[in-house]
Amino acid sequence: MTRPRKILVAPLNWGLGHATRCIPIIKALQKNQFEPVLASDGQALALLRKEFPEMESHEMASYNIEYAKNGKHFKWKLITEIPNMINAVVREHKFVKKMVDKGEIAGIISDNRLGAYDKRVPSIFITHQLNVLTGNTTYLTSKMHHFFIQNFNECWVPDFEAADNLSGKLGHLKRSRLKVKYIGPLSRFEKNDSHKIYDLMIILSGPEPQRTMLEDKLFNQVKHYPGKVLFVRGKVEDEQEIFSVLNTTVYNFMTSSELETAINASDKVLSRSGYTTIMDLARLEKKAFFIPTPGQYEQEYLAKRLNFKGIAPMETQERFSMENLAKLDLFSGFRSAGRTEDFGALFHLFEGK
Repeated sequence: MTRPRKILVAPLNWGLGHATRCIPIIKALQKNQFEPVLASDGQALALLRKEFPEMESHEMASYNIEYAKNGKHFKWKLITEIPNMINAVVREHKFVKKMVDKGEIAGIISDNRLGAYDKRVPSIFITHQLNVLTGNTTYLTSKMHHFFIQNFNECWVPDFEAADNLSGKLGHLKRSRLKVKYIGPLSRFEKNDSHKIYDLMIILSGPEPQRTMLEDKLFNQVKHYPGKVLFVRGKVEDEQEIFSVLNTTVYNFMTSSELETAINASDKVLSRSGYTTIMDLARLEKKAFFIPTPGQYEQEYLAKRLNFKGIAPMETQERFSMENLAKLDLFSGFRSAGRTEDFGALFHLFEGK
C-alpha cells in the first residue's frame, strides 16, 4: 500500500498572520508532490478556504483568544483564558490523533498550535517566538512554550540565524536543546515595480476588540489625510465589500494576490507590527509605520526594535495621529530580507530522509 502523502497544515487562529505565512508552505507542498490538508478555525480557516477552495479542510478547536480593551490588562486577560486554551490544545491533539489513526496524513506542520502533533508521524512546529515576551513572567512563559515544542520533531523559525535578522531576541536563544531550524522569512508576496496608485495603505488585523478599536480611530482620522488611501479592514467575510469615502477606498478583506498588487502599488503602509506583516513588508521593501497592539509585548518589542534601527517609526495606539506619518521621511524603510530555505530539502523529513 502506497504511503499517504497528505500533510496537515494547522495554523493558529490569532489574527491572520499564522494563516497567511503558511500560504507559501502550502504552495511549496503542492510543488513537491504532497497534498496539503488545511485545519484551523475562525477567520484563519476562512482565509485559507478562500485561498485554496479546492483543498480538503477541517475545523479545529478554537482557542477563543480575545484581547482586553485596556492594553494594561493584556497579560492578565490572557491568564484568565489559559483554561480555555488548554482545553483547545487537548481537543486539537485528539483531532490529530484520529486523523493519524485512520492513516489519513503522513505529517503535520503546526503554526503555533501546541497540540497539533503525533509521535507516529513527522511533526513540525513553526514559531518566531522562542522567547515569549510577557514582562516579568517572560522566563516562565518561554519555558512553558519550550515544553510543548519538545513534542515536535523540529521547530522551524521563519527568520535568519545571523545577527542581521527580523525577529531579534524573540526568535533567537543563547542556548537551547530544541531542534531549531532557521528557514528564512516567510512571505506569500513578491516585489514588483508597480505604478504607485495609493499614497497610503492601511492594513488591519488581529483579535478583537483591539482591531475594531484601531479601525474606528483611523477611520475618523484618515479623511483628513492629504492623499489617496486604501483601507483594508482585515475582516474575512463571505462576500468582499468595497466602498469609497472621500479620499479613501475601503475593503473588508483582500485575497493574497489582491494584497500583493495593492501593497506594491502603495507608497507607504500603516499597520500593526505583527511578525508576519513585518516579513511581508520586508519582502516588498516598503516604508511602513507601526502601531503595536496595546499590551502585546511581542508587537511592542518588534516595533521599538525597528524604530531604534531606523527602519520604521512607531507610535502607541492611544497617542497616534495622522500627523505622525511625517516621521516616515526620516526612516530608511525595509530592504530585502533575502530568500527562504529550499522547501524540498526541508520536506525530506516527511519522506524519512
